[in-house]
Amino acid sequence: MKNGSTRSLRAGLRVAVLALLWGSTFLWIELALRGLSPLQVTFARCVLGALVLVVACRLAGHRLPRGIAVWRHIVVAAFFCNALPFALFSLGQQSVGSGLAGVLNATTPLWSLALGLALGSERGLRPVRLTGLLLGFAGTILIFAPWQTTGAAGWGALAIIGAAASYAVAFTYMGRTLVRKGTPTISLSAAQLVAASGLTAVAVPIGGLQSIDPGPTVVVAAVVLSVFCTAITFHLTYRIINDEGATSAAVVGYLLPVVSVLLGAVVLGEEIGVRVVLGMAVVLVGVGMTRRQGPAAVTEERAPDEPATGSPAAGSPAPHGPDARSTDLEDVR
Repeated sequence: MKNGSTRSLRAGLRVAVLALLWGSTFLWIELALRGLSPLQVTFARCVLGALVLVVACRLAGHRLPRGIAVWRHIVVAAFFCNALPFALFSLGQQSVGSGLAGVLNATTPLWSLALGLALGSERGLRPVRLTGLLLGFAGTILIFAPWQTTGAAGWGALAIIGAAASYAVAFTYMGRTLVRKGTPTISLSAAQLVAASGLTAVAVPIGGLQSIDPGPTVVVAAVVLSVFCTAITFHLTYRIINDEGATSAAVVGYLLPVVSVLLGAVVLGEEIGVRVVLGMAVVLVGVGMTRRQGPAAVTEERAPDEPATGSPAAGSPAPHGPDARSTDLEDVR
């Protein structure tokens, strides 16, 4: 009984730490943008995060994946899961507050479900999940308020929505090509950020050569964003999935907007209107409804090697299904 309580306490602590790290991502992006350009923030995040994971990979006794075929998949995954969404978040947060950015990021499961419907991998969609999908997008429209000139609509919010959709594409692609293919996940994560570093490095001459203002706050924000909110979250996610299953990891996705909104209000003094709060609530209810599944929904609605429609976080691949505790996840211990 005592051991069970201890395990539950540790599991709850991991979820709390992971939610705090991921939810604070948008705060650190906001602070880093005070001295760095969006592309510089993206490049620093990828490079420092890759360095941490490569070192961790070596310390664990693993090497980066080999073979042109697997690296082709890694590069595609790095583009949609890291380089593109990281850049879009940084671009979007030039005009969108960190709290709202976290809420818009929570639409990723909605885009994942929509993508599954488009690809035909979502079969026998239950009415409650379809209602949740429609409700989630209705909440997003409420946040944008396109009928008002004072609404949140604009290129910044659209960029963040694009980042959330990019995550959905990435999770689908990674579930079909990389996850559970025999390569240790710590190796895949490290390789993915290495590839993302290369992709963003190519773009640096285009929009990342502006002068920087490396004040203490900017430096600390960039380091925390890279090490804690990018690299370490990969490790924590896979530990939770390995020990408690993918469902436990998915719980974190519901906590992210709460953390981002609270940190934005307390630390940055961001104000959130009644309409945005209502929109947030509608989005979260919709996301929650899309996560509801029947007793045999996992096996009926998607093939064994397809990803779940929800994602536990921004920027981390989410292995899926009841078999997620496979041997390729044991290497992140």
